Amino acid sequence: MKVLVPVKRVVDYNVKVRVKSDQTGVDIANVKMSMNPFDEIAVEEAVRLKEAGAATEIVAVSCGVAQCQETLRTAMAIGADRAILVESDAELQPLAVAKILKALVDKEKPSLILCGKQAIDDDANQTGQMLAALADLSQATFVSKLKIADGAATATREVDGGLETISIKLPAVVTVDLRLNEPRYVTLPNIMKAKKKPLQTMKPADLGVDPAPRIKTLKVTDPPARKAGVKVPDVATLVAKLKNEAKCI
Repeated sequence: MKVLVPVKRVVDYNVKVRVKSDQTGVDIANVKMSMNPFDEIAVEEAVRLKEAGAATEIVAVSCGVAQCQETLRTAMAIGADRAILVESDAELQPLAVAKILKALVDKEKPSLILCGKQAIDDDANQTGQMLAALADLSQATFVSKLKIADGAATATREVDGGLETISIKLPAVVTVDLRLNEPRYVTLPNIMKAKKKPLQTMKPADLGVDPAPRIKTLKVTDPPARKAGVKVPDVATLVAKLKNEAKCI
């Protein structure tokens, strides 16, 4: 079974993001970048499936600038066998990425596509679902437990009311949640081995995809600063403030 794992290069989760002075976007100059944490969980799960004998090959894919090669090398250091970079300097929105991944699915014929449920930069939570729709594949989202057997996947997914367990036929798209696993520590020997693993580079045009943005960003601003809280002597005062000042009850 071949597993395809899309990974995204994002601003590291420990970095405090800053908005550009002209409000055109987020400042990423001289900022630490890393693999999207949800995608790292997806790579780890793919490696665990291979270690358990359920998967035979893991292919990591990234779409974006040339520096995404570093992210793919990290995926290969975790355990991916090879990588594909679809290089583009254009702003890649979820629909464009889904179309690129659909073209790669048609080419690579994986039995399972493991994605992070969302990226921590745009929080769109769209690419996996769009890919499943475009490729006409089964899908399971927000998965916190996954088992593969007999050409099917049993997935426990997190929903508003608790947990839901479903069974889907392969090939399928699975988007993973935080509680699925804890990614392993990447060792130096594996980082060195990753440098020798194959990394293929192509352009969106090679796949017949136009990555032009469909949505235009008008302005990016910082969220409003939170006001200092106040202490109240009793419940009656609290209710009065909520009713008369906050006007939320």
